[in-house]
This record gives sequence, C-alpha cells and structure tokens, in this order.
Amino acid sequence: MKKYLFVLLLVLAPAFVIAAESGYPLDKAPYRANDIAALQNGAKLFVNYCLNCHSASLMRYNRLKDIGLTDEQIKSNLLFSADKVGETMKVAMTAADGKQWFGAPPPDLSVITRAKSSGAGSGADYVYTYLRSYYRDASRPTGWNNLVLQNSAMPHVFWEKQGPRELVTTLVHAHEQEGKPKTWEKVITRYDSNGIALVKKEALTGANLHSSFSAEFTSLDKSADAQYQQEVADLVGFLSYVSDPTANIRKRLGVWVLLFLAIFGVCAWWLNSVYWREVK
Repeated sequence: MKKYLFVLLLVLAPAFVIAAESGYPLDKAPYRANDIAALQNGAKLFVNYCLNCHSASLMRYNRLKDIGLTDEQIKSNLLFSADKVGETMKVAMTAADGKQWFGAPPPDLSVITRAKSSGAGSGADYVYTYLRSYYRDASRPTGWNNLVLQNSAMPHVFWEKQGPRELVTTLVHAHEQEGKPKTWEKVITRYDSNGIALVKKEALTGANLHSSFSAEFTSLDKSADAQYQQEVADLVGFLSYVSDPTANIRKRLGVWVLLFLAIFGVCAWWLNSVYWREVK
C-alpha cells in the first residue's frame, strides 16, 4: 500500500509544483478550437513572434493543413526556419545560447497548454493570463515583468501590439518580529508606462485583517489593447491545437460512438424483451 501511495505522490508532484508557481488568479481562455480563421491567425502569430526563440518540435508544418492551409500557403507565409513542410517547428538557437542570453533556455511549446494545467485552471488559461499580464518594470534587465510569473526571463514580445499600459498593485501583508506584536501593512505600487515604480506604504489596524493581493491595469491605447486581447486568444487557441491536434477528431468520433451505443442499446433491449417473451 505504501508503495502505491509513493507512486501516486510522484505522479501528482508536478501538478502541485505548477499550481504553486503563482498565486495570481487565472482568466478563462476563450475557446477557439473550432474557429479556423482564429487558428490560422494564431499560427501566423506563433511563427512571426514565438518561433524565433521557442520550438514546437513535436509539431510538423504539414499538420497546419488540418486548419485549412495548403502546402503553398505554408511555404510562402510560415516556412522560414525549415526547408520542407514535413519538417518540425524547430529554432536554430540552442539551449546553451538561450540560457546565456535569457538566463534560462526558452521552453518548447509543443505541449505547453497541457503541461501548465493545474487546479487553478487549464494550461490554456495559464498561457492566456500570462500573455496578458506583462507590465513595464524598469528594475528588470529586460524592462518587463509579469504578474503570473514574477521575474520572468521572457520579455514582452507583443508590447507594440498591446500599446502602453499602467499598473497599480495593492498588497496587504503582515509583519512578524520575535518578541513584538504582529503588525499589518498595505503597500500600493504604481508602475507608469515607462516602468517607473512609485511605492506608498500604509500601516493598518483593526480586526479581521488578512493577506491579499490585487492588480489593476489601465490601458493608454484601448483600441490597440482590445485588438491584442483577440490576438492572444487566437495564439492560445493555436497552442492548444498544437498540444493536441487530434482533439476535435476524437470529439467528433466520440459523438458518433455514443450515438451508436445508444441505438445499439435500444436494439439490444428490444431483442432481449422479444426473446424472453417467446421463452415464457
């Protein structure tokens, strides 16, 4: 019994680690699996912005024909880092180069929306929230930070599409020192569009205080930000497709299988009743 419990803990441990990666709440990613136009736009965004650093080594270019693209369209518009449509989506940058330039090698995105699933939400929710939670932070080497993954090595490659934003975070936390009573403090940090932080601290008193964190973005270009939200949804939809290209086929087959079982069940029930009626 102990052996089985140990194996179960080993299986579930990665999920606990991922869930504990950040306490920031995840937004629900829009469902775009059946939207061919969105998947095609997501493929374009992935190749133009992500494939410079991130591979999708388990995905071949010719699988993009499943989302309505022809070989000629793939060659003309998406095939920049390979010679044939049958090749996988790889980048020239090595893991060693990535670690030297960014501090950590950029992960392969083949199954990112499955790997990031946790109790807080699906992997698609994680990526969707992550790409929408960047803010300017002049204290970081890249000039960017992220609410979902603090001190992320990845810069905000879509910053021109999203437009400038400001961020206000509010943190309520306790101070505990040995031999002294617990005190509470509220810290309000305002990041302007250039990443300059203005911090205001305020002591709190009273009962029923608890730790909390909130963040509020203010877009300075609302039309650009609205368009960016849609493009992020398209990109996440494409990454979800890459993580499981046969998902829609399985679902369609599943519907037919359930219909067959329902019809077969009715026929079996009728045959059974007829047989036993004659026997009796």
